[in-house]
Amino acid sequence: YRRTLLRGGELLISLVGRPGQVAVVPPDLIGANIARQVGLIRLRGCMSAEFVSYYLQSPDGIASLGANTGGSVQLVINLGDLRNVRVPIPPLPEQQRIVGILDEAFDGIATAKANAEKNLQNARALFESHLQSVFTQRGPGWVEKPLAELCALFVDSAHRTPKYQAEGIPAVRPRDVVNGKLALTDAARVSKKEYEIQSKRHRPAPGDIVYSRELSYGWAAVLPESPRVCLSQGMCLFRPAPDLNGTFLLYVLNGPIGRAQATRAAVGAAHPHINLGDIKAYLIPMPSLGTQMQIIRQLDVMAAEIEHLESIYQQKLAALDALKKSLLHQAFSGQL
Repeated sequence: YRRTLLRGGELLISLVGRPGQVAVVPPDLIGANIARQVGLIRLRGCMSAEFVSYYLQSPDGIASLGANTGGSVQLVINLGDLRNVRVPIPPLPEQQRIVGILDEAFDGIATAKANAEKNLQNARALFESHLQSVFTQRGPGWVEKPLAELCALFVDSAHRTPKYQAEGIPAVRPRDVVNGKLALTDAARVSKKEYEIQSKRHRPAPGDIVYSRELSYGWAAVLPESPRVCLSQGMCLFRPAPDLNGTFLLYVLNGPIGRAQATRAAVGAAHPHINLGDIKAYLIPMPSLGTQMQIIRQLDVMAAEIEHLESIYQQKLAALDALKKSLLHQAFSGQL
C-alpha cells in the first residue's frame, strides 16, 4: 500500500455511489491510506490541488466526469477514464489568484447557507414547540384514548410487494409520505388488477389517513379526493370516528407527541418498523370536537406562516447554490 499512502495535498475523489465528490487531503491525514471506491490524484508541481478540486466541482468539470460515468445499478467513475478528463491549467500564479477569489466567495456563501439553514431549523422548531404546548397544556374536557378506539376503520396493507409498472394507479409506500404530506409524483404505479389485490381489505377513500410503519416510519397523511391509490408494503390505513377530526389527528401524529410514540415503538436496526398493535396503542389526547376545530384553525394559520418562511429560506439556499455554480463557471471560462 505504499503507493497509495497519503502525503497531504493530493485529491481524493469518490468513484462509486455519488461519484465525483472531491476533497483535498489535509495535513492531519498524512500517512493514512485510501479505501476501495476512492480515487487518489497526485498532481505535478505546477498545479494547485485546490484549483483542480474547484474545476472538478464546476459545471464543466462535473460534465466531464459525468461523460465518463456508467453503471446501471449505481453510478461509477472508471479510474482509467478519469485520467483522460481534460483540465484547463493556467500558470500557477493565476491558479492561486482564482483559488483565492473562490475561497473568499465560498466562505461567504457557506456562512450565508449556514444562517439560512439555521433560520429554517428555527422556524420548524418554533412550530414543533407550539404543537407540544397545545397538546400538553390541556384544558377541561380532554381525554386520552388508544388510537384504535378512536378509529372506525383500521387496516394493514396486503402482506406482499405489488407488481409495479410505469403507468397506472399510485401505490403509496413509506417514502411517499414526506413530513406528513402525500407526495405521489414519484410514486410506484400498479395495474387495476394489482390495485384490486392490494385493496381487498379496504379501498382507500378520500379522508382516510395513511401511516408509514417501515423505514421512514411514523408519518401520517390524509388521502385527497383524487387520484385513487392503494397501499404498498409498510403502510397502514385508518379512518377517524366522527368525534375525532382527521386534521386534528394528523397534527397529533406528525407532532412531537406522535413522533415520540413512533420512535419508542420502532424495532429493528437494519429494517426499522412499527408493529400494527403498537400503532393501535398510541395514546391520543383529544378534547371536544368544537375545541378540536378551534385548535385546527389556530394551527393552520401558524403552519401557513411557517411554510411561507420555509419557502423563503429554501429559495435563498437554492439561490446560493446557483451563485456557487455561476462563480465556478466564470472561474474556468476566463471571467474572473
